[in-house]
Amino acid sequence: MNLKKKLNFPLDKFINFSLYNKKFGYYMKKNPFGKEGDFITAPNVSRLFSEMIAIWIISFWKSLGSPKKFNVVELGAGNGEMMRVLLESFKNFPDFLNICNFIIHEKSPSLIKIQKKKLINNKIIWVSKLNKIKKFPCIFLANEFFDAIAIKQYKKRKNFWFEKFVSIEKNRRCIFFEKKIDIKKIEKKIKLKISYNQNFIEYSELGLNYLKEISEFVKKYSGGLLIIDYGYNEKKMKNTLQAVSNHKFANILENIGEVDITHNINFNLFKRFVKKIGGLENYLTTQKDFLINMGIKERAEIITKRNNFLSKADTYYRLERLIGEKQMGSLFKVMFIKNKRNKFKLGF
Repeated sequence: MNLKKKLNFPLDKFINFSLYNKKFGYYMKKNPFGKEGDFITAPNVSRLFSEMIAIWIISFWKSLGSPKKFNVVELGAGNGEMMRVLLESFKNFPDFLNICNFIIHEKSPSLIKIQKKKLINNKIIWVSKLNKIKKFPCIFLANEFFDAIAIKQYKKRKNFWFEKFVSIEKNRRCIFFEKKIDIKKIEKKIKLKISYNQNFIEYSELGLNYLKEISEFVKKYSGGLLIIDYGYNEKKMKNTLQAVSNHKFANILENIGEVDITHNINFNLFKRFVKKIGGLENYLTTQKDFLINMGIKERAEIITKRNNFLSKADTYYRLERLIGEKQMGSLFKVMFIKNKRNKFKLGF
């Protein structure tokens, strides 16, 4: 990256620059998933995860009256592993498989290439914008999608609010600095009093835009949004900004384009935002409780019955990673947003 002059960005623009710049953005040039990458997502830990999601989708579709036209939309499909297992699982439900449109919303050209290679011979549509999705009942799947969207941060000092910025110097050294802002203008823009009882604010403008667009689609055409992500449910916002490289925490301001920048979802904010839209209902639980309620332990028993000791041990080691209290089980939450008219709440 060659710089001719100093660049100043609000934090969210800096994160976008680092993750999605067409030339050197982190997600635009590499496959960050798996052992060789920087982190492992639940579908890559064990196929049991995606199998539980598949069963949940079939049950949800039936709760809607088994509509003859239906969309399954995965938001940010990573290396395509979850969609691959979903499609394999749906072969056991031909009535569903035949009527369903499978759609992936993906920003990264390099990840689209990986997904197309993994999902060859499957009827999948890739869309860059959600408004291109056919207006049918729809389930949106967001597994570790919202945490990868850039965030803004604001700090309150002596009754004034300041926004976090990043300056990239000519020598490529990066530093944080702050600018005074009018918080009322921001609250007017997002139509939510985000600063109430807060001294610190962290939220994603683009993330809330996605939430609004999807929630309005669900409200109008029926269906739901299933969010699986790490986050918390407290009202007080926290500074959760972090960078990851090679499965370890890294410095956000170093090696632009070489580290993943992420944050924890404030599910309390999501609840408030969705409530404001109206006509919708949401449920929230931990990944552990969701997967156990879906029967993941029973499924593990069935598939390991005839396995040798090593294979069985591997399956249960992976299961523990998904549901263990000190692993993904508690840190990851599952949120379901749906039309109020539908009483479906399997897994919650």
